[in-house]
Amino acid sequence: MSIPLREHEQRFADDRADRQPAGVAHKRRMLLIVNPHAATVSDRLRNLVVHALQGRFEVDAIDTRARGHATELCRELARDGYDVVVALGGDGTVNEAANGLRGCETPLCALPGGSANVFAKMLGIPGELVDATEHLLAMADDWRVRRIDLGVVNERCFTFNSGVGLDASVVEGVDARPDMKARFGPYFFAWKALTSFVRRYLIRAPRMHVQDGQRTLQAVTTIVQNGSPFTYFHDRPVEISEGASLSSGRLVGAVLHRATPLGVSLIGLRAMLPRARVVGHRNITALQPLSQLTVRSADGRKLPLQVDGDFLGDVDEARYSVLPGAINVVA
Repeated sequence: MSIPLREHEQRFADDRADRQPAGVAHKRRMLLIVNPHAATVSDRLRNLVVHALQGRFEVDAIDTRARGHATELCRELARDGYDVVVALGGDGTVNEAANGLRGCETPLCALPGGSANVFAKMLGIPGELVDATEHLLAMADDWRVRRIDLGVVNERCFTFNSGVGLDASVVEGVDARPDMKARFGPYFFAWKALTSFVRRYLIRAPRMHVQDGQRTLQAVTTIVQNGSPFTYFHDRPVEISEGASLSSGRLVGAVLHRATPLGVSLIGLRAMLPRARVVGHRNITALQPLSQLTVRSADGRKLPLQVDGDFLGDVDEARYSVLPGAINVVA
């Protein structure tokens, strides 16, 4: 349940009062990239965040205007003396910022403004915006920059996951209804998982060949992870693959061989239970830590592809690789 705006305002006011420094000799420069259409972002909340952050940072806030704009902003501005780029939006906004910062020393950080905010939570940033803003204010006194890997598929970088098949079909359906995504969050994802399965995978699911080193696997869905977990249901981690890390220099993954109602239901249940293992299911094969992977259509039908919860379209082939230490983050 979201916190009412007036309560947000009071909490921001209390936080500013608690954190007024006796004398700040230097403020780090922050480029705040805001997606004004993200699930939980409003003009008033955006202004409250900026005002709070100005207590410890020199903040330049810019709203994105279209898809891909965050990438352009990072490529154009991030090297202009900024100490950090902060993406305020969902995981798609963070993904675009990461693609723009690739090869740049300026570190990336995130504030939760979407429905899942997976990457922010992976970095240890609270999932509620007021708490996350307070976390960034405290970060000014405990500045720790580290390097992490980026996954790559068809030249598009991703921070934590990518998928070909059922999960990408779910993302496609969710992206088509941003109003429902903002209103119902993970419950809408669950509903779209059910409807996507029935419409596209219950009968004659698209088939794919997965080239994993020397072996070729037959599958209907492929999941690739650069970090752990795969996603969150509210604050509960949902794990698919095993052994993923943002700094391992490797990707991990899993393939789903067959899509049956009972099998998919049991796999979904395993993903939600903290001690169950998805890769222990007989219809799942775990992909060992890898630096390259190729997924191709096996029946001539194009395959849906997603990265970090953003639908990229239908493809004939998805070529995966990893860029070790490709980007700096601070959290």
